[in-house]
Amino acid sequence: MALTTRAAALLLLGIVPVVLRPAGSTVWAWVLVWLLAVAADLLLAASPSALRLTRDGDGQVRLGEALATQLAVENTGRRRARGLLRDGWPPSAGATPGRHPLDVPAGERRRVVTTLVPTRRGDRLADRVTTRLVGPLGLAARQRSVEVPGRVRVLHAFPSRKHLPSRLAVLRELDGRAAVRTRGQGTEFDSLRDYVEGDDVRSIDWRATARRQHLVVRTWQPEQHRRIVIVIDTGRTSAGRVGDAPRLDAAMDAALLLTALAGHAHDRVQVIAGDRRVHTRISGADRASLLHDVISRLAPVDPQVVETDWGALAGEVARSTHRALVVLLTPLEPAAVEEGLLPVLPALVAHHRVVVASVSDPALERMRTARDGSVEVWGAAAAERTGSLRALAADALGRLGVDVLDAPPDELPVRLADHYLALKRQGLL
Repeated sequence: MALTTRAAALLLLGIVPVVLRPAGSTVWAWVLVWLLAVAADLLLAASPSALRLTRDGDGQVRLGEALATQLAVENTGRRRARGLLRDGWPPSAGATPGRHPLDVPAGERRRVVTTLVPTRRGDRLADRVTTRLVGPLGLAARQRSVEVPGRVRVLHAFPSRKHLPSRLAVLRELDGRAAVRTRGQGTEFDSLRDYVEGDDVRSIDWRATARRQHLVVRTWQPEQHRRIVIVIDTGRTSAGRVGDAPRLDAAMDAALLLTALAGHAHDRVQVIAGDRRVHTRISGADRASLLHDVISRLAPVDPQVVETDWGALAGEVARSTHRALVVLLTPLEPAAVEEGLLPVLPALVAHHRVVVASVSDPALERMRTARDGSVEVWGAAAAERTGSLRALAADALGRLGVDVLDAPPDELPVRLADHYLALKRQGLL
């Protein structure tokens, strides 16, 4: 049961008869009339239990975009259902409007549309649906909350996808779909064509030249079907926020751009996300479905406040004996690197090409250059110390033969993609 503002106004209206006839009996008489009116209105209101609520299937939306979710309301009772409906979602789902007016005649059905603009990645689960049905006088309402399961998966925004066309143009030059052809370590024979002035004489195929009676050269393209393993650290260090988002989201953005690029290069990509345990493992041959699977299955993965077990994650990489490019997306935190990552790297470097990609915080650079007051000077000293410790950690990784990339969130995906293309150009995959 719920009372409306109209009921409060009716009760206050009793001041008029009390003023005209100031007596206790007048007060009690007005209260009795008010209670009878409220009770009658409540009895005449439609029952919320007569409403049958069904929700559309689960949906997906990219972070920051809008999604309309629909709720069907069917009135199975004999009375007209008038009032309000609240479709409950967590605050991070960004549901609007908060309440919907409801007017469903007996035996009919209506649809209620709630627009979601999520502010966080992951699965957003619907809360209870609350209906408040008022009586014909509008004094009292009958209220009921029921569970109507619903889920919306909020996908990563993937902001670095805007850099994909330019990197694909470079890739087309490398794999021979453009005019540029290369030959060197890590290339394989592609086709024969007639010699033109300027071609490398070392590419002349003398047997084919003898058969065709004119000079013929071989063309080469970078090797395909290389193995790329992307390991995303979801431990406690990935929970640190850089700007408005955790480091994990920036690491995922870099992983998505590299997955899309390597998929177009016909390389075999595997993505592993974990800390003490593996939360998800994605692999596939079809580049379109692989990118979709990576985006969808990484969406509900959140950072965990635990230390990452790099031995377990290295064991996942070592399941295959084939040489691979192993990209470790993990914060370059000195203590975590020294205690967890460094001990397992020698075994990885012995069999694979290893790259450590880390998200740096642009705020540290701003702190290092601020000198306006004593507080800022102390902040600059702390930033300098943090920077030097990260540099020492990067140097220790470099001495083991690991390529280290440390860049802000908006630069790391591009740096990683360019590094992959450079390795492919040099035949080092």
